[in-house]
Amino acid sequence: NFFKKKHKVEFKIRFSPSQMKEVALAYKEFILSKGIKIEEDPWKQLIIAINQVFNSWNSSKAKAYREILGISEAWGTAVIVQKMVFGNLDINSGSGVLFTRNPKEIYDKLVLWGDYTPSTQGEDIVSGLVHTFPISIEQKNYEGRTNEKSLEESFPEIYKSLLEIAEKLIYEEKWDHQEIEFTFEGRGKKDLYVLQTREMSYSKGEMINVFLPSPALNESKLGTGIGVSGGALSGRLVFDIDDIKALKSIEPETPVIFVRTDTVPDDIVHIAQADGILTARGGCTSHASIIATKLGKTCVVGFSKMIVHQNEKKCKIGKRTLKKGDFISIDGRSGLVYFGKHETQKIYLSIDYL
Repeated sequence: NFFKKKHKVEFKIRFSPSQMKEVALAYKEFILSKGIKIEEDPWKQLIIAINQVFNSWNSSKAKAYREILGISEAWGTAVIVQKMVFGNLDINSGSGVLFTRNPKEIYDKLVLWGDYTPSTQGEDIVSGLVHTFPISIEQKNYEGRTNEKSLEESFPEIYKSLLEIAEKLIYEEKWDHQEIEFTFEGRGKKDLYVLQTREMSYSKGEMINVFLPSPALNESKLGTGIGVSGGALSGRLVFDIDDIKALKSIEPETPVIFVRTDTVPDDIVHIAQADGILTARGGCTSHASIIATKLGKTCVVGFSKMIVHQNEKKCKIGKRTLKKGDFISIDGRSGLVYFGKHETQKIYLSIDYL
């Protein structure tokens, strides 16, 4: 942030090469000032990195993650060493994560759905640190993001290649729907790299809450983010684990909604104990989205109108300021955000295979 203010740059991609070099060298100097050694030999760097991955299995963060998601302690972890692919080479490169179906609908048809950002590495997208764009035109229209360029429009060859891969996996190989991570170093088919694909998690039928229509509901609308999972939820605002524990001890039956600008893997404890998640940044494939979906939480991300003041435990949405303990309502399907508490009713959604 210091260098962004110094050079009057909003996003790091807008740093010039000389400015980015200045940032990197300052970061290196800071690390060395803390007594941390930086290994310069590339081979030794690789060995250190491999050992760090193996050792990470026993970290407190990994143990908490396994306990929350029910992952066996006996599995262990693996290391893959591979050539680096750069999604931040220039304006013609990028990275993204996509699903092969709409994760918010009951229909099973193949459609590319997710997040991508040009000139960015995948970690920034998963962490929710950058503004993301929709994958397909269908997704863009569905989410009401008509002023944003989809991957299908901006990088048609990359989109076409991804669609062909998805069709082969789903229709020819008969795989279940997939979650695919990809990076491209240029605009052509040969520039696309599929980094990983895994089975997509989604519900084939569930009871969800919806808000009861009312004049009060319409009048309390604060804006729209990206609905990721769950249904309608009203709860009290919380900003950290202490807030969650304090409010739950007083009102154990009242839901709490965890608010952040973006989330990182360390936030899994907060996500697990909260009933809902609302973030200012991120897309439907960000860390918050994936974990919230797996844990069955109500989640809205990419609510860009919200400015979070974490230390002061308050957030500003338009002209309205909300503090810890205030009621807010979110809809994990539509992405709508409302001020206050509102009534809901349950409906059942079942899968309809097309």
